[in-house]
Amino acid sequence: MTPLVLFRRLAVAEAVTWALLLTGMVLKYGTRTTELGVQVFGMVHGVVFIAYCLTTVFVAVNQRWSARLTLLGLVSAVPPFMTVWFDRRAERRGRLEGGWRLARGGESPRSVPEKVQAWMLARPVAAVAVALLAVAALTTVALLVGPPASSSS
Repeated sequence: MTPLVLFRRLAVAEAVTWALLLTGMVLKYGTRTTELGVQVFGMVHGVVFIAYCLTTVFVAVNQRWSARLTLLGLVSAVPPFMTVWFDRRAERRGRLEGGWRLARGGESPRSVPEKVQAWMLARPVAAVAVALLAVAALTTVALLVGPPASSSS
């Protein structure tokens, strides 16, 4: 899986979960029929949001994005559907080209983030486990902190 494919899948998934969450919000606040959509899709969106942010950082290390571009990629997860816009923009500008430069036989890692990425690329099963643990840990922290805004409803 290339950086482009990985990034695109998470960008689209993040936008889809936004759509589901917004649908749940219409049902909860617009029609006042059920809160189930917000409860279920809010959690799903939160998990995918975290996965998208981690993926953005992972791809940014590989692609040597500037801090500004990386921040734009991260911030694009906040407004609904902007991750798809950012993905298309990054692709048009050549920011998602190529493969994993730090994979075996590729470039030698220099910085700590590059060393972590090279380790993960050399051990895909362990990398998936680490990624799942990171998403679970960050989701747990987010649940402990609570929702972005409390509602009296």
